[in-house]
Amino acid sequence: MVSPLDLAALTRSVSDIARRAGALAHPYFRAGEQTAAKLWYKGHSSPVTEADIALDTFLKDQLLTLLPEAGWLSEETTDNPERLKRRHVWVVDPIDGTRAFASGHPDWAISIALVTDGEPVLGILHAPIHEHLYVATYGGGATRNGETLVLSGENPPRPARVAGPKPLVDRFERGTEMVDRLPKVPSLALRLARVADGSIDVALVSVNAQDWDIAAADLILREAGGLLTDLAGGQPVYNRPEPRHGEMIAATSRLHPRAIEAMRT
Repeated sequence: MVSPLDLAALTRSVSDIARRAGALAHPYFRAGEQTAAKLWYKGHSSPVTEADIALDTFLKDQLLTLLPEAGWLSEETTDNPERLKRRHVWVVDPIDGTRAFASGHPDWAISIALVTDGEPVLGILHAPIHEHLYVATYGGGATRNGETLVLSGENPPRPARVAGPKPLVDRFERGTEMVDRLPKVPSLALRLARVADGSIDVALVSVNAQDWDIAAADLILREAGGLLTDLAGGQPVYNRPEPRHGEMIAATSRLHPRAIEAMRT
């Protein structure tokens, strides 16, 4: 693990870097309208903008200056297997929710995690349009804008507030009582963080989420008292050769077992 003193210093620095990245993205964002950034597609359907690339370049330079011995894994950087030899790895999505960003929807975020020995030890999630900064450190708790996030150990009021892709929410509803369907949050990282801040009870995750989508939010959720696991109850492991995950579910620790059971029904 990174020493507590080093981790505290890194947290302050990375929080500042995340805010600066948000300021860099702002000129490209147009609320309710198409982005001012150039837009193209990776593969057949995955959008990317010049803002994604600008933030990726900025974050890589800043974060590797902070911790030069760390590896690098980002959605917008060609993967380098050298990261697998590194104990520490920065795991970054410069704009999680590019579709939202490009269409003028506010639910996008800058996601930064430091993974050590396959586990996140620092997680920063900055949602510039909402002016929300989520911060978590391993064993140090989680905050949003400086306020501590602690999930209640009690069962939430029924029906549970559920967000995720419609097919998964349909499946969840078939396995449990009636649910309160919330709009799908376009940024997966924000969807998970909103379980941590108590505004969502259950967040569902489709197959093929990548490390950069979930690592920071996973730690924020854990430190707030929640869980993100696969449908067998296993927690994600990071910085593997293939950084891709199967279906997952996030919920408070108290609700999590029943949520998994509902998805298996």
